[in-house]
Formats: sequence, structure tokens, C-alpha cells
Amino acid sequence: MARPLAGVRVLDLTNVLAGPFCCHQLAHLGAEVIKVEAPGRGDLARQLGMDEALSERLMGISFLAPNPGKRSVTLNLKAAAGKDLLKRLVEGADVLVENFRPGVMDRLGLGPEVLRGVNPALIYCAISGFGQDGPLRDRPAYDQIIQGMAGAMAITGDAGAAPLRAGWPVADTVGGLTAAMAVCAALNAERRGAFIDVSMLDSLLATMGWAVSNLLVGGVAPVPAGNENLTSAPSAAYACADGPLNIAANKQEQWEALARHLGLQALLDDPRFRTRADRKAHRTALNATIEAVLRTRPAAEWEAELNALGVPAGRVLSVREALDQPQFRQRDQIAEYELDGGRRVEVLRTGVKMDGAALTVEDGPPELGADTAAILGELGLNGDDIADLRAKGVV
Repeated sequence: MARPLAGVRVLDLTNVLAGPFCCHQLAHLGAEVIKVEAPGRGDLARQLGMDEALSERLMGISFLAPNPGKRSVTLNLKAAAGKDLLKRLVEGADVLVENFRPGVMDRLGLGPEVLRGVNPALIYCAISGFGQDGPLRDRPAYDQIIQGMAGAMAITGDAGAAPLRAGWPVADTVGGLTAAMAVCAALNAERRGAFIDVSMLDSLLATMGWAVSNLLVGGVAPVPAGNENLTSAPSAAYACADGPLNIAANKQEQWEALARHLGLQALLDDPRFRTRADRKAHRTALNATIEAVLRTRPAAEWEAELNALGVPAGRVLSVREALDQPQFRQRDQIAEYELDGGRRVEVLRTGVKMDGAALTVEDGPPELGADTAAILGELGLNGDDIADLRAKGVV
């Protein structure tokens, strides 16, 4: 398997999701990721998730998902000895990622200027809710806060249900992906040493390009459209005999094939539905007519038949159904690991295949501080040194 970031060392000082998800990508691309955590408690995500037993042992499900393949070292960054050890780690690192609120690392005496003084080639990536400048820079931010302030919730759902948050932490994951992309680009620079400032708010808005451009360029404010695609018709989720089916007949030939297959060829001569613009203007009547036919049979039958005709269609699945479908299973995007104590867990990989193989990491998510002795040993500390640091609460 290709490992394009082999030989790159990343210090992961992040918590919960945006930062860990960034470093999750880097680890799967081959980087050595050292997760630097507070002694005794570590990443807050270690206490989160829908399995209390795992959370109590600081291996919460929320931690397991974005942290396979990393090594864990505990350092008290408020202690002088902890700061010194981080600087020694920085000397041999290529990248440092943190998602503290702006100014926290500076107050610790470990800001980007200090650490790049230790290692001028260090790529320092700071992920925050609102960025390192601006009037909101000091505000705390969580995923739902960003979804709301980016306008994403305002256009999610239909007119009767909006605003709605997405069903997963989209702002955190988009922020993490944005940061990982920027880090990879900075690693390719002729001269390393970039300071990367990633705002979750900026990152999420950047993914809303079509909706935002319709406002900025066309003067048309986006509105919640539910399961409708406002750029085309018929393109929506339709009720079938046993559940919903998404159909995206965005091209003229797809619309014509759909109408004929449903026995609605008379609509092709109806002036309300001749062009894309006509169909958009009369989408309510068109969708009701289509749905009346689709309700007569199961979604899976329509899905197979329409795709065979070149009309894009897909059932609306539960998460369990999505994971179990043969298409996803064949792509090898679920990894299984055994935790200390023998419990086996499954987590997702990154969704990427390279040279025909899914990106993988060999080791599962680390127990808190599992690699502290080994990593400090690599810095030249002996057993007595490490025992003394433990006694003082530095590690």
C-alpha cells in the first residue's frame, strides 16, 4: 500500500473531533502521529460515546473513531518540565496540530513563534471555531454552533422544519479535512515552516459554494428545500410502497426515460414539463404525479429498473443498511481492532483507496499514555527519569 506521508512526524495536541479527524487522515496517509494528552484525563472524547463502560476506562467510542494508528504520550503542558519535553519533541517533528482556543498556546509559552524558533521548519496548524483573528476569535465553538452561524441549519430541512442541524458533526469533520489538506500542501512546499489557520466557520461556508454563490452572484437567497433539488426537476425523494427513493433525472434524456418507464409519456407533451425551467416551475404537480406511480411498488425494484435505463436512483437507507450494502463492504472501509482486555471494535477508515488498497493503519486507538515511556526513551530519558516525571505529575 502506498504511504505518501511515510517519514513525516506529526504532534497531535488536539481534542474531540476537528483536530483528531485531521490527524486521522494524516495517520492513514502514512505519517507517524504522536497524540500529546493531559495526564489522567487525556482527550475529552475518551469520555464520550454511547458505551458507558468504554467511557469509564477512557476509551470512549467518540475517541475510538478518529484515533487509530496514533501513539499516546501524556504531558502536563502547564509544568515547566512538560513544556521542555514538548519542545524536545518539536525538534524532531514536521507538523504540530492543535485546536485550542486562540491564544491558549501563547499563554502556555508554546505558541507558533516559540515552537518554530525551536524548529524553523515546523508546520504549525491551528484549528479553531472562528480563526485566529476577527471579533469572535475568543468564543468557544462546538459543531452545532458553527452549523448555525454558517447558515447551514437555516437551509437544512423543509420550510416547516428548518432550521435543522445535520445528523452528524459536519462542521468538525469539514474543518478537520480542510486542515489535513492544508498540512499536506504545506509539507510539499519548497521551504517548510507554514503557520496554518483553519476556521471551522470559514471551512463550512466554503463547502456551501453553490448556495452562497446564488446569493452573491445571482441575488437569490438560499431557502430550505427539504428533499428537493432546486436546480432541477424531477429530482427529489419520492415515497414508494415500502420507503423513499431518491431520483435525480437532471438531464432531459433522463426525464424522458423516467416518464416513459412510469407510463407517463403524455407528460412529455405537456407544456408545463417540456424544459428544465418548466419542470422546476411546476415541480409540485410533477412530483405528485410521479409519486402516485412509484407508490405502487417497492423502492428496490424501481431503483434497479431506473438505473438500468440510465436514470440515477437510490434508496434512502438507514446507517445500518448503508454499512451492510455489498458495494460498501467490498471497498474495505471498516477496520477491526482489539483493545486491551480483548474487546474487539470496528471503526471506519478514511474513504480513500490508493493504488487499489484502502488506506489503513496497523494499530488501534491507543490507551491513554500507552507510549509515554517509549517516546520519552527516544528522547534519551531513562526509567528513573520517567518515574520521577510521573511522581511530579508531569507525565
